[in-house]
Amino acid sequence: QVQLVESGGGLVQAGGSLRLSCAASGSIFSINTMGWYRQAPGKQRELVAAITYGGSTNYGLSVKGRFTISRDNTENTVYLQMNSLKSEDTAVYYCNAGVTTTRSPFHENDYWGRGTQVTVSS
Repeated sequence: QVQLVESGGGLVQAGGSLRLSCAASGSIFSINTMGWYRQAPGKQRELVAAITYGGSTNYGLSVKGRFTISRDNTENTVYLQMNSLKSEDTAVYYCNAGVTTTRSPFHENDYWGRGTQVTVSS
């Protein structure tokens, strides 16, 4: 019905940069908040950054000033620019979106991508 597909993960040295992308597709009527979460081995999934349809943003404390979230509403795509990467940023990064579909335009459901691995070597 709705799919979120992430791309852009990989291996990078500490201090480097990566840009993640997540494209939503399917029977989409509207997308409210889009965001990125991450989960490191043995840890709980945590919010990295989120952005509303209007462009308001929210960041996790550990990434403020280093990561930037943005979105293209015409392409149903959200981006995460990650700069000054640290080894502790190593995790699987998941895309999340609050979506209403053409079948249920007034009921929002939460959708998740399958995740993309980001590994930062020190």
